[in-house]
Amino acid sequence: MKQILSAATVAAIGLTCKAYLHSGLCSISVRGLPYLLEALNSSERQNGQGIVTVSNHLSTLDDPLTWGILPARIYFNSHLTRWTLGASDIMFTNPFFSAFFRKGQVIETFRGAGIYQPAIDTAIEKLRAGAWIHLFGEGKVCQSHTYKADPQTGVARLQRFKWGIGRILMETPRPPTIIPMWITGFDNLMPEGRQAPWKFIPRPGVKLSVTFGAPLPPEVLRGAASALGTRSSCTLQGEEVEVGKEKENNQNREVRIVLTEIVQRTVEALGRQVSGDLLTGLPRT
Repeated sequence: MKQILSAATVAAIGLTCKAYLHSGLCSISVRGLPYLLEALNSSERQNGQGIVTVSNHLSTLDDPLTWGILPARIYFNSHLTRWTLGASDIMFTNPFFSAFFRKGQVIETFRGAGIYQPAIDTAIEKLRAGAWIHLFGEGKVCQSHTYKADPQTGVARLQRFKWGIGRILMETPRPPTIIPMWITGFDNLMPEGRQAPWKFIPRPGVKLSVTFGAPLPPEVLRGAASALGTRSSCTLQGEEVEVGKEKENNQNREVRIVLTEIVQRTVEALGRQVSGDLLTGLPRT
């Protein structure tokens, strides 16, 4: 019964988002979607190879509205729909919300509890079974006007990605397919700071975009771990890299930080391709 309710919830949300994106109330451009669809339909998922998508985070509507771009058939197959991490103090504030978001494949995450908490453990377990996990690397909404550019180079960076990403990559036995994403316009659709009731109402006529980049090459992570001269009890794209038994030993921490930084650089590079060095522009045509 729980699986049926979850499947029904995910399908209803997905179809609602798709209907909104095609309602004429906004416009959306999508690039690189075949990268994700190919990964979702890969036979390697049956052998325990999961998928991790990582994106910037512009508004409270980013998820689930982004997934309205997917083919409708996907919403009816739980193996093809994403799991994501959601803040306990926002999404799980009462029994109704808690039940709704759990059925919608959201993993309750406690801010400030660190990377060794049940939410990260659950994400790793899901990936071990070949699931798809979506992550907002910054761990919170960061609207595009808050991106800070280096005064010397004029190049903007996102806020530091949470190191839980590195732990997930280190401890998933068969490394997942990692796909960077970049979204634009969602901060105009649902700006932060508006007063009720307007803060709950999307603005009409906003231009949105969702761009998927090519999967992160396996040798990038493998090379980074090898360069650190470490070995881990997990496997990084087919090679073992042991980090020791202590959760927070120096080698473990260093590998985790470096892997997270690689993912962040990959997402930012995609963002610059789409939106320019300040990461704030609409997609280039």
